[in-house]
Amino acid sequence: MDLLKIAKETFQIEAESLLSAAGELDERFLEALELISATQGKLIIAGVGKSGLVGAKMAATFASTGTPSFFLHPTEALHGDLGMISRGDTLLAISYSGESEELVKILPHIKRFDIPLIGLTANAGSTLAQYADVALSIAVVKEACPFGAAPTTSTTCTMALGDALAVAMMQKRGFKEEEFASFHPGGSLGKRLFVKIKDIMRRDALPIVGEGEKLKDAIVVMSEGRLGSVLIVDSREKLAAVLSDGDLRRALMRSDFDLNAPALLYANKNPKIYTDSNLLASEALEIIEANRIQMLVITHSDDTIAGVLHIHDLINAGIKSVHLTKEKA
Repeated sequence: MDLLKIAKETFQIEAESLLSAAGELDERFLEALELISATQGKLIIAGVGKSGLVGAKMAATFASTGTPSFFLHPTEALHGDLGMISRGDTLLAISYSGESEELVKILPHIKRFDIPLIGLTANAGSTLAQYADVALSIAVVKEACPFGAAPTTSTTCTMALGDALAVAMMQKRGFKEEEFASFHPGGSLGKRLFVKIKDIMRRDALPIVGEGEKLKDAIVVMSEGRLGSVLIVDSREKLAAVLSDGDLRRALMRSDFDLNAPALLYANKNPKIYTDSNLLASEALEIIEANRIQMLVITHSDDTIAGVLHIHDLINAGIKSVHLTKEKA
């Protein structure tokens, strides 16, 4: 048995069905979009079994792309949850046969409240199609399942149709990248667009020494600070220099190297600093990468230290640079 061949055939069957379904989209798709667009309340999605699982994913996609939506199980609707539907809502019901018992039972109640109904079914003559204001076909010629029993190709096509509706609604509403990010603050896009330096920079227990501190003592502070650097300040607490582990290695090669000499002698007196803690963390990462440094010092307008932003903090927070994100897009 060639299992790899079977897997490839599954992809082929489903891909061909998707292309066929795309070619059959017509004015009914636009009518469904108009019903969703005109919805004053929420788009409620219902389905049983595999259709229900697909419906739950659809509801999540709509909700995260600007169309308020939630999934309602028909069985629960029959036992009280029907009250979750109110005038101003729209129902999108999914049933391949169009005759799923639990779903069909709630349809008269839906129409009694004059709720717009979009039906996704393979049977144009089904009960669901008859009740629907707009019926969209999810019919497929062949399931990928060798017995033609397990919903495979049909669920793929149904999910694709849901995605097409959601994406088209995003365009119709003029849904922006910033809005998507606001619904996904924990995602990479949300982090790129909203997380700022001040949200993740280190402020406490920073490795700071005075400009007269001996090198050997500064090394101790550097080790305890776990940043690979030590900040050197003058008598007014203003940043004077930064001594990094790289500076220390270079100092070892100097003929005047002396552990008892001031750390300032070997430090970088023109370190990369930034004063705007409202800068996006993703843009700060750009600065760090462009300058090939590990740490960006954040100062107040008077040059006193506000905090530090280490590249490890950015990586641990899941921040990606703007140019890297755009290249992947």
